[in-house]
Amino acid sequence: MHRLFVAIRPHATIRSQLLAQMAGVPGARWQDDGQLHLTLRFIGEVDRHRADDIADALAGIRFQPFAITLAGTGYFDRRGVVDTLWAGVHPRDPLAHLHAKVDRACTSAGIAPEARAYLPHITLARFSRHGGDIAPFLALHAGLASPAFTVDEFSLYESRLGHAGSSYHAVETYHAEGYPGTRDD
Repeated sequence: MHRLFVAIRPHATIRSQLLAQMAGVPGARWQDDGQLHLTLRFIGEVDRHRADDIADALAGIRFQPFAITLAGTGYFDRRGVVDTLWAGVHPRDPLAHLHAKVDRACTSAGIAPEARAYLPHITLARFSRHGGDIAPFLALHAGLASPAFTVDEFSLYESRLGHAGSSYHAVETYHAEGYPGTRDD
């Protein structure tokens, strides 16, 4: 079985900027450089044949490159307990359009359509049941911003759980129209 998701890997300069902000919250399990990504679609566990079908369906997606920036911070909670701290991105519309294309491709490969509303973000930290106070972090980084960076590719990733947490490996990368895939980060 393969645990898959589709995501955009931010450029190295953006990842460095995010890594420099990751501190000051007791109980936070901060993401490392290899874990920083912007999810387009979580797929979950599938067998090899379904994984191949998904990879083939994603290859049919056509999109034009677009630019986004980091835009503030936020969090997700479950039943009032914070479980994820994230960096936002702007504008959201081009990401939502690409997400919809990815979702349709996954559906055509036999995966149930995404049921949750799509909120593009980059996860910075995860928490157990007793994470620290995030209010100071959110106040300090409310104005988080970056120079614009181009989204010219996305990848199908496999997530592998190890002793040090999850590691992500790009299975296949898909490029925007007119971009041959020369990024080296």
